Amino acid sequence: MTAAQVVLLVVALALWELAADRYWVNPMLTSRPSAIWQTLVRMAAAGSLWGHLGVTLRETLAGFAIGMTVGMLVAVALWWWPALAAVLDPYLVVLNALPKIALGPIFYIWLGHELSVYGMAVAISVIVTIVMLHTGFSEVEANQVLVMRTFGATRGQILRKVVIPASLPTVMAALKVNISLTLVGVIVGEFLSARAGLGYLIIYGGQVFQMQLVMTSVVILALISAVFYLAVTWAERLVARLLHLPMRS
Repeated sequence: MTAAQVVLLVVALALWELAADRYWVNPMLTSRPSAIWQTLVRMAAAGSLWGHLGVTLRETLAGFAIGMTVGMLVAVALWWWPALAAVLDPYLVVLNALPKIALGPIFYIWLGHELSVYGMAVAISVIVTIVMLHTGFSEVEANQVLVMRTFGATRGQILRKVVIPASLPTVMAALKVNISLTLVGVIVGEFLSARAGLGYLIIYGGQVFQMQLVMTSVVILALISAVFYLAVTWAERLVARLLHLPMRS
């Protein structure tokens, strides 16, 4: 973070605390940074925080791995068989536009209260991943593919040596989008059916009117999102350095 960003964050927190202290806003509805910090310390000391945090992290990482793997495999299949891509394209557009939260009750009935969270995580992330990767594969420069075919390269060789390397920036962008959407899917799934996790804490805190618990969970989710984004960005820079690829600013 730059100095300006740090100053902006500190000023925002100070104004929030001041507004709650002076009752410019109702602290029962908005909580305050000091109460959030106290709740965070208390839950960490009691150990209750780690169980819920572990559940959300496990669900997010598993959903991310499944969504990215399935998305990559389907995108490769669509590139490999253009006729299949032509058939499935309108369905992918519809599925991408479908509000995934509507699938929550279906996943709950099909998968139960635990696995339905994974279903929501994958459902929210996988279609976007497929569309992004297939678009990236399809936009590889045609001349590069033509040269490989001229020299007798098989479709598999073209995929490994031209398409995937040329699409690495798209793959890294898909990783960033996928990890964010997976976390969204996990929280939505926990809202609907879970009995543990940060999403469950948010729902529970709202039901018993403990806004400090709700806001503490939201702050933790913001930190998790930042850590995931930084991790993927670091991986992107590492891959670019190892493969001598240009980095986007």
